[in-house]
Amino acid sequence: MQSAVDSGGYASNSEIVRDALRLWEQREEIRALELDQLKRAYADGKASGEGAEVDRNAFLKGLKQERSGRA
Repeated sequence: MQSAVDSGGYASNSEIVRDALRLWEQREEIRALELDQLKRAYADGKASGEGAEVDRNAFLKGLKQERSGRA
């Protein structure tokens, strides 16, 4: 911390700690928002009904055709 103060990046050690706490709070807020988004996506998926059996090869072939514009 002292080198950050000595180089002029921060005015004091307490300023460094305040900045670190602010960054930590921002990171925790982002994590909470991401978790909420995942929970909503999971709930939406569960509410959409039962899954359907998909033939892997046919599915991939269809994707390739769409990508090449021959759908």
